[in-house]
Amino acid sequence: MATAPAAAHPAFARKRRLGEGGIKTILFVCALLSIFTTAGIILVLARESWTFFREIPLPDFLFGTRWTPLLVPRSYGVLPLLGGTAMIVVGSALIAIPVGLASAIYLSEYASERVRGVLKPVLEILAGVPTVVYGYFALTSVTPLLRAVIPATNIFNAASAAIVVGIMILPTVASLCDDALRAVPRSLREAGFALGATRHEVATQVVVPGALSGIVASFILAASRAFGETMAVTLAAGATPRLTLNPLESIQTITAYIVQVSLGDTPAGGVEYKTIFAVGALLFVITLGMNIVANRVLRRYREVYE
Repeated sequence: MATAPAAAHPAFARKRRLGEGGIKTILFVCALLSIFTTAGIILVLARESWTFFREIPLPDFLFGTRWTPLLVPRSYGVLPLLGGTAMIVVGSALIAIPVGLASAIYLSEYASERVRGVLKPVLEILAGVPTVVYGYFALTSVTPLLRAVIPATNIFNAASAAIVVGIMILPTVASLCDDALRAVPRSLREAGFALGATRHEVATQVVVPGALSGIVASFILAASRAFGETMAVTLAAGATPRLTLNPLESIQTITAYIVQVSLGDTPAGGVEYKTIFAVGALLFVITLGMNIVANRVLRRYREVYE
């Protein structure tokens, strides 16, 4: 007499359902953990920032041009920190975006599989270098080169920090752009060649527009990383909150100021200490705004291929 398959046995089926239910519960808890972590961060930032803004008016914080919360007379205008952060982001983007996109176009459209197999891993190694190493490299190599060309360059300066941050985010731009370019269907390339277009014309006028959503996403992701970079900027750019457009001067970014206050020299609980939550909340809002803009751009320019 034939025996029933093991899968049909009631005990086996019950055990299988319990196992799948346990896995589903674990995954659900992991998802909730990320949500609760984000909610906790928002709650702490909102609570501490609220106590700060009860003492310091919001317009004075957002539009003030002098940031000296640790010195007398104290001033809480965050524009110098925003200006320094924007200088680093723009400077690094001017380096990483064109070089990264050009590298991605070469890897996707021109390089052989053998060359690509060597160049892309080497390029991605840059993403694994600790940021403190980039800061040390800026101090010991980039800044001396800048001072040799432009003697008026300060030891701590925004240009050096922007260069190393641009090198740091270059793999992000190149790798994501390469993936976006390679996702464009081959039929579009063949159609371009059939119309008599050169390889350069196909790459720049067919493939790049077809991968525009992924390319824009890589730009915004790289800018977000540059916006939140800490150690390299702290070591290379200095700690002088100055509202200036001169990249050869010392500046201070939002993240560098948070590091400065978090060293423990500022007594906890005072207004000076609560400034780190205020600037942290501002950083959070700006990053959130960048993500919202990125999503809108992606929805607007997303191409759907059959």
